[in-house]
Amino acid sequence: MKQLDLGNEKIGKLIKTFAIPCVISMIVAALYNIVDQIFIGWSEAGAYGNAATNIVYPFTVISLAFALLVGDGAAALFSLSLGAKDNKKANKSIGNGLIILVFISIILMSIGLIFDSKILRIFGGNPKEVECYHYAKTYLRIICYGLPFYIIGQGLNASIRNDGSPKYAMIATVVGAIANIILDPIFIFVFKMSVRGAAIATVIGQILTFLVSILYLRKTKGFKIDKESVKLDFKVCKSLLDLGLASLITQLAIVIIIAVANNLVGKFGYTTVASTGEVYGVVTPLAVIGICMKIFGIVISIVVGIALGGMPIIGFNMGAGNFKRVKETIKYILITNFIIGTIAFAIFQIFPDAIINIFGKRKFSRIYGICKILLKDIFRRNYFDLYYKNNFYFITINGLKF
Repeated sequence: MKQLDLGNEKIGKLIKTFAIPCVISMIVAALYNIVDQIFIGWSEAGAYGNAATNIVYPFTVISLAFALLVGDGAAALFSLSLGAKDNKKANKSIGNGLIILVFISIILMSIGLIFDSKILRIFGGNPKEVECYHYAKTYLRIICYGLPFYIIGQGLNASIRNDGSPKYAMIATVVGAIANIILDPIFIFVFKMSVRGAAIATVIGQILTFLVSILYLRKTKGFKIDKESVKLDFKVCKSLLDLGLASLITQLAIVIIIAVANNLVGKFGYTTVASTGEVYGVVTPLAVIGICMKIFGIVISIVVGIALGGMPIIGFNMGAGNFKRVKETIKYILITNFIIGTIAFAIFQIFPDAIINIFGKRKFSRIYGICKILLKDIFRRNYFDLYYKNNFYFITINGLKF
């Protein structure tokens, strides 16, 4: 790939060059969980399996949050250092980031394996729902073994992209996702491994992404991994963690939203009756929340992918003191994402049922709006109801209408 001039090339051309592979990478990364949910939904595990993956999903997002904290921070510091022509610091930003990723991945894997039951309870798992809880625990434990590969692979992605190789970063993610898509139906349907098979397929895909990402370190453009670069430097570590903090907070906010929703379902969802007339307790609403969050994950992936595609441009020009180009880049990103949001809103309004029904044999209620879902016949107690009138959904709680 020809080295781009981040300080002079047209903003639109630069963002397209970096953002398109980045968006594809982000969407493909989101497909790991979505593909699992689709195949599990059509397996014998059905709604129970979908609910189980939703319970585990927040822990996966936490792992991604720390991967992005370090990975995005290291990549941003790398771009800033290149703009300031400080090659030694650029090397250290990536090298130190890699060491931190290794430590974090081992810590999170250990936490997941040691405190699996407590983690499941925090995120809405209920041992009383025996089948669902068993699926969730099986899925979590297998996923934990793959966390080092997942965290390091995702963390390196931003550095590869900011090094002027967005296509390689995309390929690294795509290779793993394709493996997951191929292996999911084989393990789930051919080998009859159900949720366990989906988890194994996911881990294999993550290992492949990790291997492709590590191979890049042998042919980097703007940085070099050597003994000096991997020696931990407190100032460098602090700088890259400060720069990646926004990515951490964004992902943790998603975790909080899912955790609160799952626990509310656990408290109020026991009388849920699906459209088929079968009683699922908390399983159906948990499955629906998981499906909807992962659908929204596609939109979020596009929006975040465009923003991350602008990171090398913003970082380089910030380091070079060219603040006019920084403002132009941010403006371009904001306008593009506004258009994407509008299109997504229209799609969810027009084709909600078709999207939801991809995830399994049971028909779930419609998605209402791009940011909010009101699910008919999902949450239903004596004092909690949802009904449709005059083209609007209404919620009543103890007779009060919202």
